[in-house]
Amino acid sequence: MNKAFTREDDEADLEDGEVEDTALPPGTKNYMTPGGFKRLKAELDELVEKERPALVAIVAWAAGNGDRSENGDYIYGKKRLREIDRRIRFLVRRLDKAEVVDPQVQRDDDDADRVFFGATVDVRDGHGKQRTVSIVGVDEIDTERGYISWMSPMARALTKAREGDSVTLRTPGGVEALEILEVRYVPLASG
Repeated sequence: MNKAFTREDDEADLEDGEVEDTALPPGTKNYMTPGGFKRLKAELDELVEKERPALVAIVAWAAGNGDRSENGDYIYGKKRLREIDRRIRFLVRRLDKAEVVDPQVQRDDDDADRVFFGATVDVRDGHGKQRTVSIVGVDEIDTERGYISWMSPMARALTKAREGDSVTLRTPGGVEALEILEVRYVPLASG
């Protein structure tokens, strides 16, 4: 394709056939907790400073062994190097666009019991089942810990509600009423 017909934006860094896995609608901010930012930054540092250089050394050694067409170390190494480079580009883009929001930043007394990004919320459904969820960025989702994306239907239903409020959660399985039992802002685990 002629360069005159390509777009010069964030997608310009993508290689042929590579699709950006964003999970964010265009123009949406990439909210992230400090712990989530730290985790992604640590992964980027590990890839750039340790894993990639070690793999480059293996590929260089394998390339020096002669015929590359049947050299498994070379073929696998090049493939893995492309995967690492793709992940590095992804992490750099995500961290560049990240807007870190600390859940522990002091809120107005009026909003101390209101649900916003970073809140940890205890809810009870219509069947009396209780659960705890924390509202985090799209790169921090962890269902085992109860970390849900701020863009999820449940987070959207809870946002701006207060302790004691009941909210309506619309899901593909139907409509569900949730009672907000407690709202707190605590540091979230990053790893």
